[in-house]
Amino acid sequence: MADDFDDRERTESPTQKRLDDARAKGQVPRSRDLNAAAVVLAGGLGLLALGSMIGGQLVTLMHDGLTVANPEGFDDTRMLMRFGHAALQGGLAIAPLVGLLMAAAVLAPLSIGGWTFSTEALVPNFERLNPLEGLRRIWSLRGLIELGKALARVLLVAAIAALVLRLQFHSYSALGTESMRTAIAHSLTLGGTALIALGGALAVIALIDVPLALWQFHQSMRMTRQEIRDESKESEGSPEIKARVRRAQQALARKRMMQEVPKADVVVTNPTHFAVALRYDEKVMRAPIVVAKGRDLIAARIREIAAEHKVAIFEAPPLARALHAHCDLGDPIPAQLYAAVAKVLTYVYQLRTAKRHGGPQPPPPVIDLPAE
Repeated sequence: MADDFDDRERTESPTQKRLDDARAKGQVPRSRDLNAAAVVLAGGLGLLALGSMIGGQLVTLMHDGLTVANPEGFDDTRMLMRFGHAALQGGLAIAPLVGLLMAAAVLAPLSIGGWTFSTEALVPNFERLNPLEGLRRIWSLRGLIELGKALARVLLVAAIAALVLRLQFHSYSALGTESMRTAIAHSLTLGGTALIALGGALAVIALIDVPLALWQFHQSMRMTRQEIRDESKESEGSPEIKARVRRAQQALARKRMMQEVPKADVVVTNPTHFAVALRYDEKVMRAPIVVAKGRDLIAARIREIAAEHKVAIFEAPPLARALHAHCDLGDPIPAQLYAAVAKVLTYVYQLRTAKRHGGPQPPPPVIDLPAE
């Protein structure tokens, strides 16, 4: 009941990370019926195409193996050499067919699950030796489906085999009347025909089994919403930790920004809601840059630091709002604000000169911003 409830909770499609983790563990969709059909069909086609050649080589091998001179039959060393030679020739005779079967056995699984290699799949799983777990798998939905597929496979293959034997009964009976070389080649051809018929039956089952295997794999990979949230936290970090990190980064950035305020030439204010600190060095800068900016409490702190370090504070609400809206920290001011900022800096430089030499203070300029 607990497993059924858990399956009902798994309503979400698997994430890419879950699929990648499953592949790393060797868990990919596989179809045994597709593998069996591919191997049987490859064997049948191989026997049809190579049967005559393999049969001729086997007849020659049998003839040479049974033709032994009388002195040679009592020489153990020469008989072992003949045996090794015969084994090599037999292996070479069936090598093309074996290679074809191996290629089918490897390529068929790759067609739906792709290539994967995992050492975890090689680790013994002792839970499979548990009789209770075995009974639970047998009586599960997947176990019943596998049982139905096995019964259908047996019945279909048995029916096809009986039909092939019935249709080719006279051909099999006539093998005894043929010569050795002809009978062996003919029997391999008949075997290839029978395998193709059986492989076709298995292919019909595979056409049903492959979509079913893909569906079962997708069902087994489904996730609950909680699992998706937990995975998101593992890969991206929990929202609480991310928020704390973001706050720490913002605090560090503000601290660095405040350290630049004493180096500024002027702080342009709103006067209370915005504050933007500008610095200009004509030797290394093409235009003044923004070294600090903020609003409300941060703006108040910028003004306090500027006052402590005797940095000029100039009240120009439209300019302060424009600088705050269009400039990031470290950026030069936009070209459309050059004239307005130049008036402010000229006024600041004149004010410094007046204080240094005791002259009259210059009148503050009127700042007009260009229409947007």
